[in-house]
Amino acid sequence: MKIRLNKFLAQCGVASRRKAEELILSGRVKVNGRVVRELAFFVNPEKDEVRIGRKLLKPERKVYIVLNKPMGYVCAVRDRWYPTVMDLIKGVKERVYPVGRLDLRSEGLLIITNDGELTHFLTHPSGQIKKTYLVKGDRLPTEIEIKAMQTGIPLEDGITSPAKVKILPDGWVEVSIGEGRKREVRRIFGYFGIKVERLIRIAIGRMRLKNLKEGEYKLLSKEELLHMILRGGVI
Repeated sequence: MKIRLNKFLAQCGVASRRKAEELILSGRVKVNGRVVRELAFFVNPEKDEVRIGRKLLKPERKVYIVLNKPMGYVCAVRDRWYPTVMDLIKGVKERVYPVGRLDLRSEGLLIITNDGELTHFLTHPSGQIKKTYLVKGDRLPTEIEIKAMQTGIPLEDGITSPAKVKILPDGWVEVSIGEGRKREVRRIFGYFGIKVERLIRIAIGRMRLKNLKEGEYKLLSKEELLHMILRGGVI
């Protein structure tokens, strides 16, 4: 059965489909010894030989990890200065990578996988997968500021999509957003001069953090993970 070349690259854990398209357009991908730059090119995984440089690509076993990221780790495969979330994952030989961002000082739910298709689904706006955070600031936002967050904030990279904002009794603020911009929640609060002291991602879609302790993770099947994200579940 033939599949599109960018999908095959994603299945091999090379990159997301979007990044795979960039690899194809750059002329780095060869199929049966010929450079292919057509995005609509199809390959037969059972018969065709696909290489990036000298590396022969084969589809990897798909791995799905849900981690409760502690503060002090960066969301990267490797980093020169700080420990990475990959330092917390043991016994996984496949080349996996974190989906989306939680900065050094942020905590909470993080998915780590080598499934490029799933990464695209979870991070692209068309997937409409909301992420929910608990925010502890040096003060609570005012009613006017909350309404502005619910409408959209003009940041340097454009106006944010409307956020859902709820003040909790213990002084935390629950915020749900559908975008994945860099440090978006911190920048939204910073727009109003609110310093974020703690930021915890408590939900991805309908999957909520409950049982995993900081630094702990759980291996799931794709079906289990998607069921929790789309239909609900705690981890």
